[in-house]
Amino acid sequence: MIRFEGVTKRFGALTVLDRLDLEMPDGQCTAVIGRSGSGKSVLLKHVVGLLEPDEGRVLVDGETVHQLSPSALEQLRSRFGYVFQFAALLDSMTLGDNIRLGLRRRGLDPETIEARVRDSLAVVELTGWEDRLPAQLSGGMRKRAGIARAIALRPDYILFDEPTTGLDPITTATMDALILRIRQETGPTMVMVSHDLRSVFAVADRIAMLHDGRIRQVGTVEEIKSSTDAVVRQFIEGRAESLAASP
Repeated sequence: MIRFEGVTKRFGALTVLDRLDLEMPDGQCTAVIGRSGSGKSVLLKHVVGLLEPDEGRVLVDGETVHQLSPSALEQLRSRFGYVFQFAALLDSMTLGDNIRLGLRRRGLDPETIEARVRDSLAVVELTGWEDRLPAQLSGGMRKRAGIARAIALRPDYILFDEPTTGLDPITTATMDALILRIRQETGPTMVMVSHDLRSVFAVADRIAMLHDGRIRQVGTVEEIKSSTDAVVRQFIEGRAESLAASP
């Protein structure tokens, strides 16, 4: 389980996370929603120690992330797959080599590495594209390649940072179906940060609304859809009035 306990994060005078509490249960997909700039990606980076809280703590399976030694933090990160917003593929490497890079760092033997490259590309339906450079892939294909790189690590957790940003509706639906299939076939705990409600409603078990640095509401898809909270309703209905003015 991933748990945030009273987490505060400041950047200068700006408080992005403000005594935030949240649990992300094992075996489920927890989606964190909120406006652009609300701190969703900041929250995600705390999970793997890319950022440290100014106050409070983040725990993964009972371990406080920012208190881990460098070697223990590296071991923790090895249990995570991270799907970045813009895939973050290395432009100078082929798709296959992008996937191999993390596997080689794990010290896996060449035969295992090649098997995982083949398997992960098959899962995201990119078989035969192994020797292509990222520039030769469409935006949706790059997103799928980022997922292939993550699942090749056989992670216990997968973190998704805006996985459908910039995709057309059909490609978004394809990504949603892919995420659901990965859950069914490999069973990792998933955390998704997104402002794409259609995608979130399609794949999430639990949704947490981030607003003014705190979790405004958390619940199932149906509980969030039927929420009477003014801020949550404004967000899911896409109304333009100021959220800051809401109680």
